[in-house]
Amino acid sequence: MSLYGALTTGVAGLTANSTALSVASANIANVNTIGYKAGTASFSTLLASAMGTSDISSASVTARAGQNVTEQGLPTSTSSSTDLAISGNGMFVVSQTPAAPGATTSLFFTRAGSFVPDANGNLQNAAGYYLMGWPLDSTGNVPTDRNDLTAINVNQLSGKAEATTSMSIQANLQASTATASGYSAGDMSLPSTDPNYVAPAFERSINVYDSQGGQQPLQVAYVKTAANSWSYEVSYQGDGANLGSSTNPIATGDLVFNSDGTLASVTDSTPAVPVTSANGSVDITIPWDATASGLQPQTIALNFGTIGGSDGLTQFDSASTQTSSKIDGALFGSLSSVSVDANGYVSANFSNGLTQKIYKVPLATFANEDGLNQVSGNAYQVSNASGSPTIGEPNTGGAGSVDSKALEGSTVDLATEFTNLITTQRAYSASARIITTASDMLDQLLQMSH
Repeated sequence: MSLYGALTTGVAGLTANSTALSVASANIANVNTIGYKAGTASFSTLLASAMGTSDISSASVTARAGQNVTEQGLPTSTSSSTDLAISGNGMFVVSQTPAAPGATTSLFFTRAGSFVPDANGNLQNAAGYYLMGWPLDSTGNVPTDRNDLTAINVNQLSGKAEATTSMSIQANLQASTATASGYSAGDMSLPSTDPNYVAPAFERSINVYDSQGGQQPLQVAYVKTAANSWSYEVSYQGDGANLGSSTNPIATGDLVFNSDGTLASVTDSTPAVPVTSANGSVDITIPWDATASGLQPQTIALNFGTIGGSDGLTQFDSASTQTSSKIDGALFGSLSSVSVDANGYVSANFSNGLTQKIYKVPLATFANEDGLNQVSGNAYQVSNASGSPTIGEPNTGGAGSVDSKALEGSTVDLATEFTNLITTQRAYSASARIITTASDMLDQLLQMSH
């Protein structure tokens, strides 16, 4: 190796160690950056033979900055339900704008899940990237086209109501109740002044919910017609104008009990041809008048109990009483919170206790995550080395799960980085000494020529 070769080697050492210093400095600066992956500086020899000579003593050095994207940082708990971390493989799909991307090249990928709603409700992380997801249909299914991604917006629903579709009753009808003579269906719903009016032996009102979140009262009345036989009527007790030209009762039927007090049969007498229920449940329809109420007719499954059982209506010789009633549906409730589960479902939670899934967070996996191109904001882009992304659902196809109220910490180890700083500084000083030594020797050579 010539003196000039030694100078070149010293310069290469300075350059390589400058690269290492830059990597260590970036790591230390990002020790608290969410989802940051510590960079690495890889040194390798650079022989003069690589440039066409056979002098193996002319060994120089080069350094390349790399990244270990696949290494997972330590998750830390937070109090925000939109703080997200990934357990296992995968990256969040993000975009620089909340609009749906037009091509794969407009997508970015990150593990930095510190998402909060912006002024419009779109989830955006600290670097300004918008979280992309699949909008769910009314049945909670993701789009058939898995590339149909859009920014996740947590303010798209202001509230939610749910109409009642089922109602069940637990009650006892006193066996020794006197039989009402001359009863015909509808007599219990007549005005009390009507000569055909029959007073119910027992009645109770139950509130149900309409499709607009309103509460509507229904009354279920019972009369004994024979031994072990009863009739029931369901009447609407609200504003009669809501029914338009329809009148009470809105449903009628018959109940028969076994000699042991259990329910034997339930018959729906509302249709022209009465129908006997096989499971103790009958459908009642509230004939809402669309012009007056703004509602469409509403059908509710009214369950009187299991045939042959005592879990619903019974007939024992004790006072008639309704033990309980159970209805589904809910009044209107405003949006109270947003939650994300391990499978990536983003759910809107309402003040009335209802929950609705609105989005699903996808995860992108790569054949070589370490080959991704790093961009500002702790995000990555696809490169030839990384391969194309596979965008799929969490917990499928090798993708990890989503942890809500958690953030993935930086993978930087300060002790290691400070050690790297010391060794890099020493190596840099030694490379500088090579240059000064070679310079002194060249000075001596020049002096000998005079």
